[in-house]
Amino acid sequence: MIGGIAPACPKCGGINRPGADVCYLCREPLGAVPGANALAGGSSHPAMARPPLRPIPMLLFTEAARHNVRMSALLFVLLFAVFFLLGTAIGGAYGDPRTGLGLSFVLYAILGTTAYFSGSTIVLSIHGAREAGGEEHRQLRNVVEEMAIAAGVPPPKVYVIQTAGMNAFAAGRRPEEACVAVTTGLVDRLNREELQGVIAHELAHVKSRDTLYNVCAAVLVGAVALLSDMFLRGAFWGRRGRTEEGRGGGGRGNAAFFVLALLLAVLAPLAAKLLQMSISRQREYHADAAAAGFTRNPLGLASALAKITTGGAQVPGENRGTQHLFIVNPLRVFGPDASALMSTHPPTGERIQRLRAMGGVAAGS
Repeated sequence: MIGGIAPACPKCGGINRPGADVCYLCREPLGAVPGANALAGGSSHPAMARPPLRPIPMLLFTEAARHNVRMSALLFVLLFAVFFLLGTAIGGAYGDPRTGLGLSFVLYAILGTTAYFSGSTIVLSIHGAREAGGEEHRQLRNVVEEMAIAAGVPPPKVYVIQTAGMNAFAAGRRPEEACVAVTTGLVDRLNREELQGVIAHELAHVKSRDTLYNVCAAVLVGAVALLSDMFLRGAFWGRRGRTEEGRGGGGRGNAAFFVLALLLAVLAPLAAKLLQMSISRQREYHADAAAAGFTRNPLGLASALAKITTGGAQVPGENRGTQHLFIVNPLRVFGPDASALMSTHPPTGERIQRLRAMGGVAAGS
């Protein structure tokens, strides 16, 4: 520590807040020699007395952002592969793989078009959101405008959800058509800095097109589930058509396709959901970090997340189809042990820890 200014981390090169004792990326004490803790068999540094909830990747923010985009693209490719492989296998089970592939394209086009043009309206309606207006929501609208300027995006439409629960989400296929919805409980119980952190988090989703990613992922997962359900219920071409195809001489090939389609119909919805949850978790971390950059105050968002966890994140119309859109999952709380693959969000405690570290607050303090 020289002149009260924290130097670059000697281990990962991360630039930290002035006065910070521990690097917010790799948790190395600033000014220490990389690896010194391991060689000494421990550390007496007060900030290291309590280990972090989980190891934090040693990536700079720009590197983490690029890694996030690459991983999201890969996961979407895998989602498409699962969906169209399932369609092809179902078509093959009834004698025509190409027809099955074509019908899966048609199914996705119908669902995707509906979600693309009407997704935001549907989600707002499900949760009973109404447009914010009048003097009672002037501060909320001002905060949204401030954070939109900081994020470099057009100010979105602002909606409120009448409930005592504390939560927020963003929607819209592009920044010019985005909207942000927050609960009245959130507005009433957060101070201005905390509200800025929450709005900045949602605008980070808007700026990085996470809102469009979320819609596409939800459509793909829903299409996989629908296709699987149709097959398992025998409604794809009908049992009679399958029997006639089997008598037509292609029984052996159709039987192999039928077994493959049956396995995929059972496993594909689970695989698609796992991939969707992976996308959601990574993008929550990225939005937290971006929000800290917009506000220059990571502790505001950290405090807001702590209050939301304590006060409850329930919203009207909460359901599994939209749970991944919210800043905190309204259906369940993820604790430090929430490493389950089906988690829509990272553990809130770990998110708070990362934000506090960005603000120069030592772990456990």
